[in-house]
Parts: sequence; C-alpha cells; structure tokens
Amino acid sequence: MSVVKINVLTVPSEQRETLEKRFASRAHAVENSDGFEWFELLRPVEGTDKYLVYTRWQDEESFHAWMEGPMKAAHRGGGAGDGERPKPASTDSTLWSFEVVQQAAPSGS
Repeated sequence: MSVVKINVLTVPSEQRETLEKRFASRAHAVENSDGFEWFELLRPVEGTDKYLVYTRWQDEESFHAWMEGPMKAAHRGGGAGDGERPKPASTDSTLWSFEVVQQAAPSGS
C-alpha cells in the first residue's frame, strides 16, 4: 500500500520566491529514488502561510531510504560561495504521514 508524506512548511511571504526557486533547482533529486511515485509543491492561495510538500511512496521503507540517502545529500549541498548553507526559507516544518486507502482516476485513464 502506498504512503503519502506531506511536509508542512511555514513560509513568510518574503521567502516564497526563495523557497520555490530552491525546490526548482533540485527538482529531480527525488525522481530516481526507488519506490518514489509522486511529488507536488503546493503554494497557499489564501488564508495561510503554509506550503505543502506532497510526496507519495510505494512503501514506508522507500521513504526512509530516501530520507537517509538522497534527501540528506540534497540538504547538505548548495551553500553560498563561502561554503555556508543558506538560511532556511521556512520558519517551521511538520511532517504528516498517511496511508492510501482509496483512490480514483478520471474515467478512461
């Protein structure tokens, strides 16, 4: 059964562009990971400063393997020219976990 991980990021309005550019610059970091099924970065439209980073995985083990390997490497790299990591664009992060128990697709897909 697939699992969904949603990272809820609190992002001040002045950091939105920075966050989106950082995700775009490493857009393919997750795509070749074993068990990876889907990714979406969801921008808030109104009433909140929370971005949602949605990923879907074949199983819990696949997610944990990515967290311990490629994700750690992606977060270690990409500092400023002096070797320091850039300041985070978000001020808070919470991870939500779900199991997929039902799904639907458009007819004829």
